[in-house]
Amino acid sequence: MFCAIKVKKTAVLAVLLVCVLVGAAVPVLARQAEAGAEKKEPIKWVDFNIPSELLKSAMELDIETHGEEGRPHVDWIEILAYLGTKYGGDFTRYRSGDLEAVLEKIGSGQTVASLGEGLKYYSYYSEAYHAVLDGFVGEYEVETENGWEKRYGLKAYSPIAKTFPYSDYDDFGVGRSYGYQRRHLGHDLMAAVGTPVIAVESGVVEAMGWNQYGGWRIGIRSDDKKRYYYYAHLLKDHPFADGLQEGSRVEAGDVIGFMGRTGYSTTENVNNIEKVHLHFGLELIFDESQKECNSEIWIDVYDIVSLLNQHRSSVRKNMETGAWERVYPYRDLDRESST
Repeated sequence: MFCAIKVKKTAVLAVLLVCVLVGAAVPVLARQAEAGAEKKEPIKWVDFNIPSELLKSAMELDIETHGEEGRPHVDWIEILAYLGTKYGGDFTRYRSGDLEAVLEKIGSGQTVASLGEGLKYYSYYSEAYHAVLDGFVGEYEVETENGWEKRYGLKAYSPIAKTFPYSDYDDFGVGRSYGYQRRHLGHDLMAAVGTPVIAVESGVVEAMGWNQYGGWRIGIRSDDKKRYYYYAHLLKDHPFADGLQEGSRVEAGDVIGFMGRTGYSTTENVNNIEKVHLHFGLELIFDESQKECNSEIWIDVYDIVSLLNQHRSSVRKNMETGAWERVYPYRDLDRESST
């Protein structure tokens, strides 16, 4: 009997020990699972080739359905992500009827997210296109002659000020040879010397000064840290807007500099670019390690610039100070609500 009791006690102790070990292992496994989730590989490359006509149509649907009673709001980026998934990112396959078909499904009560649930790469295109276009459409205020006006719509601006003519073509990826053979990872806009250059989106100046390839240049990071805007070949002797420095905050539509042809020299303030133009680039950053590396993600912004041409910042020269400044002050309500 004594032996039986001893065996039972041993068995109970063994069970208790297993429970303790399992209980201790659960939070460890949970932490490991969380760590694994945190180590999700960032997106490594994005081909952005959505035509400006589709960007405009999707954006107008978003604006039109915002706050409209009895009609679901259409998120333009999610629609583009759904179509991108269907085409495998190849928008040469796009037909206007495809957008209408999506709208019919939304009108019948389906959501874009539900339409994308069964599509393998929907989450990829959604994350990629949000990284490109977040911050372009939303709520903002502009001060006009009638006071502050609240609006919902396109709040990103063309990089060229209103009334200043420019010309461009899709030159992303063409060859460059200064220093070494490389691809052109931006978009060139040709205009007159001194044309005011505009902040496309609100953010913080992360880089400013001389770069032997870009000449006088400015780099501005969006508030969500996903987009890095690069403006290069600025004006000799007076490249930047007065008072601008690294760490400065700029608002979408602000004057940040002036067009020139500096660059292609290790010596500062040299005009070695043949034609006056603005090199405008957009880098996507899904992980901070991608900011400056050998596999940076620069996208073709030609169609984005075409879209932004309809929203150009009105500027004027202050006759007292000689400085160029925007006409209508601006407040980003989406940013204010998130801070």
